[in-house]
Amino acid sequence: MIEIERKFLVRKNTWPAPRRSIVMRQGYMAQQGNLVCRVRHKDSQYYLSIKARIDDQSSYDYEYPIPSVDGETMLGKLCSKPPIAKTRHEVACDGLVWEVDEFHDANQGLVVAEVELPRADYPLTVPEWVEHEVTGDKRYTNASLYHSPWSQWPG
Repeated sequence: MIEIERKFLVRKNTWPAPRRSIVMRQGYMAQQGNLVCRVRHKDSQYYLSIKARIDDQSSYDYEYPIPSVDGETMLGKLCSKPPIAKTRHEVACDGLVWEVDEFHDANQGLVVAEVELPRADYPLTVPEWVEHEVTGDKRYTNASLYHSPWSQWPG
């Protein structure tokens, strides 16, 4: 499946009340160029995901549920670092669902919002609680934050 999304920095604690919040952990088992293989734990389910970036806004994204024992083994044994921890807040806005990721641990303090669009030329109205767009900045991908946490960035 091709996913088209844009990513933005968020003013801390300024987004509307979420329709739900999910605690997540995810680790990366392999990365080659724009292709990553990750394991994700959200709610009580584990997922194996493969994501391949096409361009700044688009990627192939596949996610499959896996048994909990396999997911925990992958997170604990097959990932080179401890997983990224975050709380994902789902916020409905102008007919779209924005995913506001509030990061924890080594990425504590970083808040990023992603919105998946139905097509690349979709006319997006950016909400007032968004600071600025970082869609093309690869530092803000979860894979990059896994290897180079936000707390370790200069300045």
